[in-house]
Amino acid sequence: MRKFLKIALKVVAALVAVVVAALATTTIVNASASKSEASKIERYGQLVPVDGKNMNVVVEGDAAQTVVLLPGFGTASPALDFKPLIAELVPHYKVVVVEPFGYGLSDETDKPRTSENISNEIHAALAGLNIDRYTLMGHSIAGIYALDYATRFPQELMAFVGIDSSVPTQPGMDDPLPIGAMKTAKALGLTRILMSLAGDPYAGLPYDDNTKEQMKLLSLKNNSTKTYSNEMEHFKENFMAGKSQSFPRELRVLEFVQSNNTDVEGWLPLHQEQVASVDHGELVLLDASHYLHHTKSKEIAENFTRFMAQQGA
Repeated sequence: MRKFLKIALKVVAALVAVVVAALATTTIVNASASKSEASKIERYGQLVPVDGKNMNVVVEGDAAQTVVLLPGFGTASPALDFKPLIAELVPHYKVVVVEPFGYGLSDETDKPRTSENISNEIHAALAGLNIDRYTLMGHSIAGIYALDYATRFPQELMAFVGIDSSVPTQPGMDDPLPIGAMKTAKALGLTRILMSLAGDPYAGLPYDDNTKEQMKLLSLKNNSTKTYSNEMEHFKENFMAGKSQSFPRELRVLEFVQSNNTDVEGWLPLHQEQVASVDHGELVLLDASHYLHHTKSKEIAENFTRFMAQQGA
């Protein structure tokens, strides 16, 4: 028995040593790769001073009406991710993509990622560009920030357009999240390995190889940063705050919603309720994944133009 225990302990110690050595290797490789990749990231857009930092904004087109695009949580590069939708909108609208702090090429920030702070920062960026009348078009969690934004700056909004946007009463947003584990996984290089094993998330979508490569580089850079993690930490608080907010009744609201969402209970009724809360609301179902704009940009642009024309805008 003693001999068996000695052998077992040696085996365990050897396995631990192998794991430690492997993690040390992945950590070193990840740090080296991150440093090398930083020089490969291509600049785009323009930097706008906000709170002593730089927020990256992309402006395309020069039409009379302006559409401001806001990303879903964790979108590595909003400007690149929205490319298919920008292409459909820009012939008819001035399109502005705001990359909040921690996203795309924008700086990180130590400021808490509350809906209030995010709204004020986005507004400051638009004000810095002298943009004061526009439609907010937001994907996923941007629906929560848009509620706060519409409460603070209602006079500037022509409409809100949700792209499978979040609603405050959706279930599961107070569940604990493995934020610490995600940060550790990135530091150890495990996130890099998992992304490599997962394959190309943009396969079959309308993005060229260079755009896909840039989105990959920015995803590795921005994932699980301090700003990213702080936003996750504020999910519960921001969704709770949203429950006491609503869009002004006079605001035009158009919701594009995934027709078969099996992940969130009551997804369609929750959006029907939000649309019904305003005087001029409409819901359009689209048969696609949560990132509706990846495959349904043409339908989004056409229905948005029709909706605004019907509302006399």
